[in-house]
Amino acid sequence: MKKIFLILIIHLLTLPVIFAQNKAIINSILIFPVQEKHVHASSIVSLPNGDFLTVWFYGSGERTSDDVKLMGARLEKGKTTWSEPFLMADTPNIPDCNPVLFLNKENKLFLVWIAVQANKWEQSILRFRTSTDYLKSGSPVWNWQDNILLKPEDNFGKEVTKKFKDLPESKKGWAGYAQKYDDMIITASNDATKRSIGWMTRIKPLLMENGRIVLPLYSDGFNMSLMAISDDNGISWRPSLPVVGRGPIQPAVVQKKNGNLVALMRDSGDEPSRVHYSESSDKGESWSATTKTTIPNTASVELLVLQDGRWAFLGNDIDDGRYRLSLFLSDDEGKTWKWKTRLENVEPNKGSFSYPCLIQTKDGLLHITYSYHAEKDKKSIKYVVVNPQKIEVE
Repeated sequence: MKKIFLILIIHLLTLPVIFAQNKAIINSILIFPVQEKHVHASSIVSLPNGDFLTVWFYGSGERTSDDVKLMGARLEKGKTTWSEPFLMADTPNIPDCNPVLFLNKENKLFLVWIAVQANKWEQSILRFRTSTDYLKSGSPVWNWQDNILLKPEDNFGKEVTKKFKDLPESKKGWAGYAQKYDDMIITASNDATKRSIGWMTRIKPLLMENGRIVLPLYSDGFNMSLMAISDDNGISWRPSLPVVGRGPIQPAVVQKKNGNLVALMRDSGDEPSRVHYSESSDKGESWSATTKTTIPNTASVELLVLQDGRWAFLGNDIDDGRYRLSLFLSDDEGKTWKWKTRLENVEPNKGSFSYPCLIQTKDGLLHITYSYHAEKDKKSIKYVVVNPQKIEVE
């Protein structure tokens, strides 16, 4: 008993020291206790009544596990602990993954995700639910559900061919008897079936002042990205031209002061692993061939323009895993990142922290959720609140 009491005292005494090391973090809690099931790819939204709603996928694994479903939790205004998890969506006998929550201009709640048909990422189907009755405790009351069906036209293939010419020549991983990677992707891009399915969600959309919604998507089949665009508050959707590069996936999109859109993307291509960059001058319709930034990356990218005009980047700024998760701030639209802080930073193979979601509330605080995998059988979703004004220049 004395030993337990001593451990508790030591723990309490060390808590102020831990938080003193990072004055910017004002709250850091697990949404539910660590458990052995796989939980991943969370999204968070701030509701009009002051509540927060979050979602993630949960099950025995990912695309190969048919029991994977979407679970959620609610943090009611004024409370310090999240509710017990509740069901958000479940396609019977098909894995449901990569959920995204957002409110449109009319404050209609959207949940967009993928149902992984045939247990293959490249066969995924986009699904969505909407709700106008979501302020009560527990799960929202869903008023509508449908699929988002995109039909990239023949200009998809022409764009891939054109943009690959803008990329620097690369022969990494090619053999004398193997078809070139670029040629394989160009051939696939001219297949109407392949380019019509397999587009997947991961990161929240950009809601533009003119009402346009730009929802970032990516494909493991093409190993590149695309935007779903809606000009009617999410009633109908159409595809942009592809964001072409060697491995730019899971885009996060913001708008520059000059009106152009910028996408930062996870690197799923050749080494060195660096965050990919692409820009659109026509409100997301078409995108420049991607270039690599100087930010190391292997797993996660998130991006947000803050109320004070600075940009916030959140991701795994390492090139060999997911054991570090960092928050950067920039006052020159991503050219340099003067302010930096670590949300997680452990030794390699001692933890995995990834797939964050980042939003800002009217009070200026940043609200973040991400996958918290301390060990193989100790997994949860973590919720962190950060005051960006207290992040110090590195």
